[in-house]
Amino acid sequence: MLSVAKHLLKNCWPALLTGMLFLSACENDLKKVQQLSANQLNMDVDTIHGVDIIFSDSAKVKFRILSPLLLQYQGKKPYNLMPKTVNAIIFEDMVQTGSITADTGIQSDVDKKIQFRKNVVAKNDKGDTYKSDELIWDQSTKTVYSTKMVQITSANGDVTNINSFVSDDKMQHWTGKQTTATLTVTDAPTQ
Repeated sequence: MLSVAKHLLKNCWPALLTGMLFLSACENDLKKVQQLSANQLNMDVDTIHGVDIIFSDSAKVKFRILSPLLLQYQGKKPYNLMPKTVNAIIFEDMVQTGSITADTGIQSDVDKKIQFRKNVVAKNDKGDTYKSDELIWDQSTKTVYSTKMVQITSANGDVTNINSFVSDDKMQHWTGKQTTATLTVTDAPTQ
């Protein structure tokens, strides 16, 4: 019986040692998982449903944000996440002058920017439509910009594709690089 035990110990020792190493590796990974979970639990997040936020300056409404869900993340760089669609309505002198809708919105008070992501559609009061995967509205510089492709459809049907898009916050005057366009041309005489 003693020789069988010695034989098992001699032949199983490498397997036993390898198993102990795997268990210690799992223990370290488990500690990392627990640490990450603890960090997420310590993150302060407020959940708000049915959001309707009005931003004003000198008692004049500048824009309104609508979203079915808003997650407010607190910390060193607080931000608001709107993961289930966002709609921004832009006003001037109490008249709607434009709108921006997207699947997701991220608003930061620190840098005064709102990032609109995925299926972004913006419209101005001239009837122009802007489509992109991302538009960033910088409230301090009063500009809207994107490094992604932006497709602009004018009210007359002209279509312009543009990279490095920059516009004023009313989406009236834009510039960019690598522009291609399909223009509507009529045979009617001009004056």
